[in-house]
Amino acid sequence: MAQSIERAAVIGAGVMGSALAAHIANAGIPVLLLDIVPPEGAGITGDSASRDYRDAFARGGLERTLKSKPAAFFTRSGARLVTVGNLEDDLARLSDADWVLEAVVERLDVKRDLFTRMAPHLKEDAIVTTNTSGLSVTEMAAALPEALRGRFLGTHFFNPPRYLHLLELVPHAGTDADVLARVRALGDVLLGKGVVVARDTPNFIANRVGGFAIMSCIRAMLDGGYTVEEVDSLTGPLIGRPKSASFRTADLVGVDIIAHASRTVYERATDDERRDVFQPPDVIERMLREKMLGDKSGRGFYQKIKKDGKSEILTLDLGTFDYRAREKPRFGSVEAARAQDGLGARVRAMLKAKDRAGEFVRRTLFELFAYAANRVGEVADDVVTIDRAMRWGFGWKLGPFELWDAAGVEETAARMREEGITLPAAVDEVLATPEKTFYTRDAAQKRFYLSRGERRAEEPPPGTIDLAALKAAGAIVKKGPGATLIDLGDGAACLEFHTKMNAIGADVIGMMQASVKEVEANFTALVVGNQGSNFSVGANLMLLLLEAQDGNWEEIDLMVRAFQKANMALKYSRRPVVAAPFGLTLGGGCEVVLGAGHAVAAAETYIGLVELGVGLIPAGGGCKELLLRNLEGRPNVEGVDLFPFARGAFETIGLAKVATSAAEARELKILRASDAIAMNPDRLLSSAKAMALGLAAQGYRRPDPTVEVPVAGDGGVAAIRAQLYNMKESGYISEYDAYLGGELGRILCGGEVPAGTMVREQYLLELEREVFLRLCAQRKSQDRMRHMLKTGKPLRN
Repeated sequence: MAQSIERAAVIGAGVMGSALAAHIANAGIPVLLLDIVPPEGAGITGDSASRDYRDAFARGGLERTLKSKPAAFFTRSGARLVTVGNLEDDLARLSDADWVLEAVVERLDVKRDLFTRMAPHLKEDAIVTTNTSGLSVTEMAAALPEALRGRFLGTHFFNPPRYLHLLELVPHAGTDADVLARVRALGDVLLGKGVVVARDTPNFIANRVGGFAIMSCIRAMLDGGYTVEEVDSLTGPLIGRPKSASFRTADLVGVDIIAHASRTVYERATDDERRDVFQPPDVIERMLREKMLGDKSGRGFYQKIKKDGKSEILTLDLGTFDYRAREKPRFGSVEAARAQDGLGARVRAMLKAKDRAGEFVRRTLFELFAYAANRVGEVADDVVTIDRAMRWGFGWKLGPFELWDAAGVEETAARMREEGITLPAAVDEVLATPEKTFYTRDAAQKRFYLSRGERRAEEPPPGTIDLAALKAAGAIVKKGPGATLIDLGDGAACLEFHTKMNAIGADVIGMMQASVKEVEANFTALVVGNQGSNFSVGANLMLLLLEAQDGNWEEIDLMVRAFQKANMALKYSRRPVVAAPFGLTLGGGCEVVLGAGHAVAAAETYIGLVELGVGLIPAGGGCKELLLRNLEGRPNVEGVDLFPFARGAFETIGLAKVATSAAEARELKILRASDAIAMNPDRLLSSAKAMALGLAAQGYRRPDPTVEVPVAGDGGVAAIRAQLYNMKESGYISEYDAYLGGELGRILCGGEVPAGTMVREQYLLELEREVFLRLCAQRKSQDRMRHMLKTGKPLRN
């Protein structure tokens, strides 16, 4: 970026504006949050001349974000970067902002008036953007002073902005190309978004195509007499959509929001060949009248109630308009399709199904394919942009053109025409190519169909690494059933886990050790990372339980020793090792990150040592490493009390704390301050590679394996057990919880030795292994493991 964004301002402290301010603060950018002065009758008490009163709306927005679930801030401390004010007293403060983001009500007249008031107070090089979901950016730009128009564009974030990956940039004809590039870099690198450039058309890309998909489903439901549950069973993971499917998503977003977005297209996209689909049907209008808006009003297509002290979810019966008990849909074709391997096979099976489920999937997907094809050149320049928008904004596994390829373009197009669906000429052009697909892929790159027989390479988002493409191109160095070592180029290698949920078993452990040896011999640096759904959910618990039930203690002992050795190999490799955690990074997965010693973590990393939840303790070096990281903060003076540092590690492991962000993981000392955070998960591996090569270029030297550390000793063990006894007697924990905590405390305090005793890492590893084996033999620990595998929830026995 030619100019960095040092300070920002958000105008409008509603749900979206305050959440945007929170996420800008997550990126480390100080942000000013402004809203109107509360009018009379707004319910705000106090002196109307005071700043507390005049800033009440903005302050309320900030307070709401601090209470929101899911959390808007990475950590509560991030709120310190947000200051509040009002649009009458503080417009002059906009002169400090490099970026001003408007997020007020979706009314063109209100936005135009605001821009007129803002303009005199802006820096001459400040960028101004509007977070509109469908209003004309061109019409807004016309209300701006001419000198400001080049620095103005639309930035359509999706709610909640911390979690939804898509950012649509909507320039108008006068937007300066350099400004567009700067905002694109801002969204990508600093805010962590997947950025697409949309044309200034009603609802832009994702809401235009996604809105059609939901309204098409509603009409197909009404025409065919399907139930809400039936539609959700057919429009979720079965066809590559999120579990929330159609109507749970509608409740989350808000029925009123969906209706408003649909009306926007109906009213403004007068040339849309399927404009009629966007006219909200009577069922939606009735829901609006009766305030059945979804989660925000407590009822929508579903309603959550309390019955006999338990939560129950009811479903809206469209015939009676009353709520009833949920009914599980039963379609034979769906069960058969779910047995198919892969999304493409499931969709092909559903498109061939002869029952009502097949009829619904055929109608809605055929309509979606045709509608998306007609939008190319209108809402976006190419199929790639539309596919990315739908994956990043709506959580679809495949965008419409990727899914069409998976379903078979030639066969599907023929059936669509048989059913009277008109397809654009571009589809005939695709069918005239030898591949008859929108995308092709060879060992080198993925290409997409552009026009007139031309295919263009799909350029990956900048700063990204595609492991699948590297493997296809022959970059595999070593391969096993559960892990692969891949050449990343420039002297770096990547150890990729690829078991189910990236669980750690014998093969993964073996590849960890083999990879360190290979990298030490032939590479400069190693990255431990992957591009699965999660970094790693930990050890293979089912295998461990089976071994424990059979009393195979020697097998368990060998497995623990091997895992400890593998993590120590990462730590003491002669080449720098950088872990790249993201998503769920639990138990043994967390221990791998701790063992690597260096990390670049995705901002959305949920990491922790959770073994006590299944009646065990971390035994791959996790106890030892978290203790060492807590001890790093001790004063370097003789006689310092070591117990508080052991207690810090004990509280994190004993309470099975899971950091809900990489920033929180730093606070828990699971990550160090020197570890980096990648806001954009797509950039995670390239950032980890850069760190690893940077360490190597600086003359990396591995840590000294002979260093000893002081432990709190038997006094610390006694103190922890005393606290556990009091908690047990007060009813806060069970007797077995107290036993487990005592065993954990014994490890973290170094066992029955005098306070201040210096020990080596191997001593602490032996304590881990000894306790772990003892706990595996306990019936109550086995019960906890069994319960977790069966229910996914911890057992407190």
